[in-house]
Amino acid sequence: MSGPAPAAADRAAEIRRLLSSDALARIDPHHRLLGRPVAFRLIDARTLEIIYRDVTGIADAEVLGVKRLLGRDCFCTVSPQTAETVSVRFLVSLA
Repeated sequence: MSGPAPAAADRAAEIRRLLSSDALARIDPHHRLLGRPVAFRLIDARTLEIIYRDVTGIADAEVLGVKRLLGRDCFCTVSPQTAETVSVRFLVSLA
């Protein structure tokens, strides 16, 4: 295992804890993300992908709140999932 992998895994675990804590509830007052199915995937031991599914809608302020909570530069995309829901995907650099 290379040097940065354990640190990246620790950072990914920290992010996962943050997003399952009360911190997400504070930045997501309408519960658009809170309680939705979420998947975490480590990509190349340097990037964490977080995908929320079955989201009824998302405001820019909520996306910015998640970015602030993560405390790092991250990229977000919102894609249609069904006629009524979207998927919200965050990519977070762990390097």
